[in-house]
Amino acid sequence: MGIEYESVVDHPLDEVFAWHTRPGAMARLVPPWQPMTVVSETDSLADGQAVLGLPGGLRWIAKHDRDSFDPPHRFADVLSSAGPRSLPPRVIGWWRHTHKFSEAPGGRTTVRDEVDTTVPGAALRPTFVYRHRQLADDLAAHRDAASAGARPMVVAVTGAAGLVGSAFTALLTTGGHRVIRLVRRPACTKDERHWRPDAPASDLLSGVDAVVHLAGASIAGRFTKAHKAAIRDSRIEPTRMLARAAADSDDGPKVFVSASAIGIYGYDRGDALLCEDSMRGDGFLADLVADWEAATGPAADAGLRVVAVRTGIVQAAAGGTLRLLRPLFLAGLGGRMGSGRQWLSWIGLDDLLDVYYRALYDNRLTGPVNAVGPAPVRNVDYTKALADVLHRPALVPVPSFGPRLLLGAQGARELAEADQRVVPTKLAELGHRFRHETVSDALAHQLGHG
Repeated sequence: MGIEYESVVDHPLDEVFAWHTRPGAMARLVPPWQPMTVVSETDSLADGQAVLGLPGGLRWIAKHDRDSFDPPHRFADVLSSAGPRSLPPRVIGWWRHTHKFSEAPGGRTTVRDEVDTTVPGAALRPTFVYRHRQLADDLAAHRDAASAGARPMVVAVTGAAGLVGSAFTALLTTGGHRVIRLVRRPACTKDERHWRPDAPASDLLSGVDAVVHLAGASIAGRFTKAHKAAIRDSRIEPTRMLARAAADSDDGPKVFVSASAIGIYGYDRGDALLCEDSMRGDGFLADLVADWEAATGPAADAGLRVVAVRTGIVQAAAGGTLRLLRPLFLAGLGGRMGSGRQWLSWIGLDDLLDVYYRALYDNRLTGPVNAVGPAPVRNVDYTKALADVLHRPALVPVPSFGPRLLLGAQGARELAEADQRVVPTKLAELGHRFRHETVSDALAHQLGHG
């Protein structure tokens, strides 16, 4: 029982092992389709322990074995117990995971995972396919940054606990960067600072190299007057105040990166190819995004390099539309939306992280940047790709009244039925490398069917 899985990554042995020792490594390796979250990472691969959260408040305790610790060649962890919530997972019997690393020709590294457990290898294989690809792709992202001259940075991040923020902070810390989380509650650690969106402290951004502003109320929901006000209130003034704090800080950031959205292009653009220079469209979201981006003005006026990351429809198993669609398609109830002819401009979660990362270190990137995959698809093709990845049919069209019941007429029009063919022109001009060139590849990676 168990599994042995091996691959070769195009990075030196010491670099590969060091990646595993840094904060964020475990978060980057936990597959997003599994009902598991990182509660705490180990402080030592020699004799520390990591805690993973399971449904129902249960805990998986991974205890590291000192006798197996041989840097940079090996470390191991075993399933352990620490309190009653960690006892139920032990019904699987036993679990011992040995991580091995050895030099491969050409300055590369062979990564080998050996798991001795009662769990069948077939059930474990998707996890290790995912882990090995994440490792290789993340190391490549850090190599790209180093090749561009990036040095270890101190990055302040709002919205660090969200879907994108938690993944992005983990990516940064595995690259040796320090993340300062700007939180609205009282700060609890040296890497947190209390942030009042309406009145940031004068020293909030002291000693920070760059700001990544991700905070904002979810756009999903019925477009009621109250919901639209909450969306605007959580974005416009907080962005303006944070940009002003960045501008006024004597030893503060030189780069200000803010979330944005492709909603600026409007909801009904047909077959028109939309690049960063395209005219803005109509609708609530178009007005919102225009004001949102304008709110970064104080930072730009002070000479900071400002980047607005216009994000497409993020493909992430743990959140967003994919989290909602997956159970429907697994049940055989998925299908195209309306006619299915509308364009969907998607981006894989990890590709979105790479865009934010590049925005930090690439001085050529400024102003609005379309964070979308290189090949937008029509809704009918997206649903076929998702159905194929999940090995299910896509035979049940979603009638237009369905989204309207959930989102209201305006919400359905601007979210579920939006027709936007957006392309990443600025990124393409820089030769940006995408992890996922097709939506099928992005879906397969996120859902464990790679």
